[in-house]
Order: sequence, then structure tokens, then C-alpha cells
Amino acid sequence: MSEETVQSERPVVGFIGLGDQGLPMARAIAEGGFALRVWARRPASLDALGDLPFTAVAAPVDLAAASDIVAVCVGTDDDVLALAGQMAPALRPGTVFVNHGTGTPRNAVRVADLLADRGVGVLDAPVSGGRPAAEERRLTALVGGPADALAVAEPVLRAFARHVVHLGDAGAGQMAKLFNNALLMMNQAGIADILELAAQAGLAPAALAEALKLGSASSTALGLMNTMITAETVDHLSQVQALDMDIFAQAMREANADEDAARRATERGLSGTLRLAEVIRTIAESRRAELPRG
Repeated sequence: MSEETVQSERPVVGFIGLGDQGLPMARAIAEGGFALRVWARRPASLDALGDLPFTAVAAPVDLAAASDIVAVCVGTDDDVLALAGQMAPALRPGTVFVNHGTGTPRNAVRVADLLADRGVGVLDAPVSGGRPAAEERRLTALVGGPADALAVAEPVLRAFARHVVHLGDAGAGQMAKLFNNALLMMNQAGIADILELAAQAGLAPAALAEALKLGSASSTALGLMNTMITAETVDHLSQVQALDMDIFAQAMREANADEDAARRATERGLSGTLRLAEVIRTIAESRRAELPRG
């Protein structure tokens, strides 16, 4: 499929980061009719885009020179800062640089300051919802940065996000995402507590979990159990969540938040992620016990 079919009046979007969540986001951008430029550290990663219209570029600086909006969805603050530094000389005034990864608010401010002299609008726009939401184009984008830059980038964000929420200046999106992640993990800790007590009280944890999803106790954390979070994915997701809690703790220190409150939230969140495999195992064992014996 040729890029000639893409509507020419739309901004050209450069994308870096075809990972678990970035790939369906990039696919949605291309399918949304935007001209897509992609750089990948491993060229084989581009194969996952299939026959979608896109142009592969040789280096980040080439992507920067060819794009009106540059979106990165990579693993760490260091990765984001390094890419911003590499691309800075080629970014044109008026370009919008969007970071979709989860990181510290301080790094979001650092990237914005780095690119300010180039006349580049910088948005920290981490997304919530995971791979399933990305594939179904129902992510939530939590955005920090200037409103005029968001006005330019929002049509692209809408290609994969059901909700786009502007929370303030640079760093506000990252701070909101960290609170989102921490609360999810704290809810997981509550689920672990309840299912443990349920088993001690003689109630089948699997049956209770399904019943709670139907009542006022329902939550996203509960809904993810045995849907996105399964025996096959729980170890990886637990590791990712633990890293997110490390970032949360760092951000709270940098924000001079109340030490005791931040420590309690961090400990509770870590409890939720460290017990996640136990919860999945408990539900699975309970479900097997409920099966009729032949």
C-alpha cells in the first residue's frame, strides 16, 4: 500500500519504539491516515507493521528531519533523553516531540528544556491501558506540556486513545501516570488481602473474584485478573510494575512529597505487584478445585 493514499494535509508522524504497546499505537497512526516514518534499532522489528503504509528511515536524525510530530515509546528516561539529543539538530521549529513512555516528571522537564531553543513543543504523554487497550484504540493519554503543542498532536493521539487528558505543564502527564500506576498496584494489594481472607473463611477465591467484578467492589485491577494478567504474563508484568514503583518513589523524592505518605504508598504498591503471581495462582487453583471430578 503506497503512502500516496495518505491524506497529504495531515502532519507527518515519526515514531520510535515498536514494543508491546508502541507497535499497536504505530499501526493505529498509519491506519488513521497519517504519513508514518519509523526508525527501529532492529530493522526486523519493522516487519510487524506488515503492509501498512510507512517509510523506514536510517537514523533518528533522519526521522526528525522528515516529521512534523515525533513520538517515542521507549523504555527509560535515559533512552528518551538520548533520542531527544540525537534528534535536536534536525528538529524544525514548530515540530512537536511526544514521549509516550513512563518516566519521571523531572526528565520530562529536562527534555522540554533541551528542545526549547529549537522552537519544539514537547509533550509528556504516557498512556494507560496496556496492550489490549492499544490494540482496541481505547488508551488514555495523560498529557503534560503546552496547550498549543497538544492542539497539534491531539488528532494523532486520538488515533489510538479514547481519552486525551491535559493535566498541566511539562511533567504533569508523567506525574499523573505514576499515580495511576501506584493506585492500580495498591488495589492489587487489596485484592490479594481479600482473596487470602476469603480462602481462610471457606469461600472459593475464583468464584468470589468473579462475583466482585459484578458488584460495587469491581475495579480495573480486578478486571485485569485472568484477562491481561495471566499465568503466562504475570511474571513479566510484575517486573514492569516493580520498576514503575521505583520510578514513583524517585518522583516523590524529587517532588519533596511527604516522606511517610510516599513510603506507605510505595510499600503498599510493591505489596500488590509482588503478590500478583500469588493471586493469579490462587484463582487458578480455586477454579480447578471447582471443576467436577470425572
